[in-house]
Amino acid sequence: MAKFRYVFTTFWNDPRVVEEMTAEDKNFFLYLLTNESTTQIGIYQITKKQIAFDMGYSMESAGALLQRFRDHHELIKYNEDTREIAIKNCGKYNLNRGGKPILDCVRSELKEVKDTSLIRWVGEGIPNESVRNVYVSYYDTSNVTLKNEEPSKNAGSYDTSTISGQKEKENKKEKEYKKEK
Repeated sequence: MAKFRYVFTTFWNDPRVVEEMTAEDKNFFLYLLTNESTTQIGIYQITKKQIAFDMGYSMESAGALLQRFRDHHELIKYNEDTREIAIKNCGKYNLNRGGKPILDCVRSELKEVKDTSLIRWVGEGIPNESVRNVYVSYYDTSNVTLKNEEPSKNAGSYDTSTISGQKEKENKKEKEYKKEK
């Protein structure tokens, strides 16, 4: 299957891109959207070292750009522990259509995400309701902690449902999935 990402020409007219980004920022943002590690869901694993190598930057420059996009532009989140990056609003263009192939791809890629707080953060910007519901199903059930377990510092909010409550949610989701088919 061919792997490609759309970059709409409206990228260059976006007020944030035109007014707030330097030429280096624009180049880096296009790299984040189109590099070989990208996924359909906008969350993927990549190291700072890989970014530096691909872009021809030093490790410090790559780290500074990640920090700028996280803190100043607020367009990404980067988990240092899992080395996962999430791009805000990536689904605005890539995930505007649904259908079984898209939903299957999204489900498959969401299973690979280690930091589920990133799923919630990206999922909030998905315009297509059927695709957004798949994101919701992953951050709804994957944040369950056991009674005496300490939540990790990088995880999002936690659902403290009982295991039977979790099974009820899973059964409900299976029924909804069958309805979609």
